[in-house]
Parts: sequence; C-alpha cells; structure tokens
Amino acid sequence: MSNPINIGDSRVIESREVGDGVTIRRRREAPDGRRFTTYERIEKPNLAVIKKDGVRELYDRDKLKTAISRSVGKFFASEIEIEEIVNDIDDSLYSMGDSEVPSKTIGEFVLDELANRNEVAYVRFASVYYDFKTLDEFEAILASRRKDKASK
Repeated sequence: MSNPINIGDSRVIESREVGDGVTIRRRREAPDGRRFTTYERIEKPNLAVIKKDGVRELYDRDKLKTAISRSVGKFFASEIEIEEIVNDIDDSLYSMGDSEVPSKTIGEFVLDELANRNEVAYVRFASVYYDFKTLDEFEAILASRRKDKASK
C-alpha cells in the first residue's frame, strides 16, 4: 500500500479548464515526486428537490447524470454530451434562485434539453417521465413534438 499524499504539500504543475467549462483540472506533484490529478468545481449552495410524495432530498447532479445516461445515453456520441446536458440543467436550476425545486421542474428541464438535442432521446425519456400506459399516449407526445417542430 502506498503512502497517502498530502495535497497541501503538493505543487501545481499544470492547470486547465475541463471541456465542461466549470471544472478545473490540476496536475500536481508531491514533495516525494509522485504526480496526481485533482479536479475542482465551483461549489454551489445546497438545493433541495421536492419529490412527488413531498419528501425533500438534496439535489445530486451525479444522480441526474446517471438517470439521463441510463435512459437515453446511447443516443449521444459521448459522455461529454451528457455532461453538457447536465451542466445546462444545473445552470437552469441554480439560476432560478430558489433553495427548493420540484422534481417535476427538473424533469421538464431534462425534456427541454433533450428536445433540442435528440428527438428519439426526448421521446424515450418522455415515455418514462410521463409513465405512458398506452400507445395512444405515446402517439400524442409524437404529435405534440411534430406540431412544435412545424411551428418553428
């Protein structure tokens, strides 16, 4: 087992912004010569999510990313695209200025982002989000998308 590295004693060799625009990647060197990488993200205030049943839990961007990846990840070329979607949703949530947000609002932000990026991913996510039970419900969302697309 190797000795733990004391980050405070390390020196920064290189810093650069990660592709998401909100994370800094730092390459560091410990006094003993070992090198390692740290990632820094601006800490945002806590945000509570109000679930359908009224229960509140802390907003977790990793949970959101996992949900999006699991439901529609294969419709995007890379994890970077999913990270961009999560960043955009994150920005929208925090720009609201509220300390609490209904889970429904998060779902709507996800749908808006997907609608702008990939129609199949949008429909797939919508089918789970709206809990379709019949083919008619599925066709209704497709008709709504076509109408929205035609009006643009």
